[in-house]
Amino acid sequence: MNIVLLDNKTLGNDLNLSPLRELGELTTFSTTSSAETSKRIESAQIVITNKVVITKEIMQNAPKLELICIAATGMNNVDLKAAEELGITVKNVSGYSTGSVVQHTFTMALSLIEKLSCYNKIAKNGTWSDSNLFTNLSHPFYEISGKKWGIIGLGNIGKEVAKVAEAFGANIEYFSTSGENKINDYHHCDLDELFRLCDIISIHCPLNDNTLNLINKSNLTLLKDKAILLNLGRGGIINEDDLAEELNKREIYAGLDVLTKEPIEKSNPLLHIEHSERLIITPHIAWASIEARKKLLEGIVENIETFMKQNT
Repeated sequence: MNIVLLDNKTLGNDLNLSPLRELGELTTFSTTSSAETSKRIESAQIVITNKVVITKEIMQNAPKLELICIAATGMNNVDLKAAEELGITVKNVSGYSTGSVVQHTFTMALSLIEKLSCYNKIAKNGTWSDSNLFTNLSHPFYEISGKKWGIIGLGNIGKEVAKVAEAFGANIEYFSTSGENKINDYHHCDLDELFRLCDIISIHCPLNDNTLNLINKSNLTLLKDKAILLNLGRGGIINEDDLAEELNKREIYAGLDVLTKEPIEKSNPLLHIEHSERLIITPHIAWASIEARKKLLEGIVENIETFMKQNT
């Protein structure tokens, strides 16, 4: 099998790709632009892509192509309808990053709750040394216990976040973005109520017509003072202009692992808010623990092996 991996850089440089090489002749590219894609896969039987877009035209120009493996859960970078019409199998990998995303959710939440960046600065810049006090209470923080934790999107990741939040003593509220997931162990409420009630809100839903620009000035203004909003779902769910405006107006906090445009544009207003300590931005890494990426590679290998067995 002629296997082409289009964007190896997105998987990290610490993965052992030998299991893929055992399945066929592997060609890897660090990154692939839209202009390069068609040429690079014209002779491929199997293509592996994380974010590189595979259009109908590209598939039509790859006559040997039999299988597209998406190195992710989301499948919106491949024209699935065209693939079906052309008899090309498309496989993704699901569930590999749940533990990593849950962990990152609480890393962000706890860092913001306990004002860690502020206290780290105080301890290192001489402020604490000059104070003659054994402690510093200049940035009051609270416990998760007894607070309301709101979850937008109670899928597999959302449910795991709920379990951990409960272990901290939080009370769980949730909002179903599809409107169909309303039979659970937790209380469902509408989005406005969630914003009014909750001290911490985390987003774990996909980006679609229901969730595009779901969080905007109409509900951001409903957030409680000092509330924390976390986006571990997809960029585009939060209107970033509106969030920047609200962060500048009053004391609320946000943690974002996903942005509408990735990598983040230097002109993004979130990079220029007055109180930068109120915002944590990470470069779309919640999914990417070492363990999660190893599971992802294992899932890709399994998808190829299964396909090969079914087609021998």
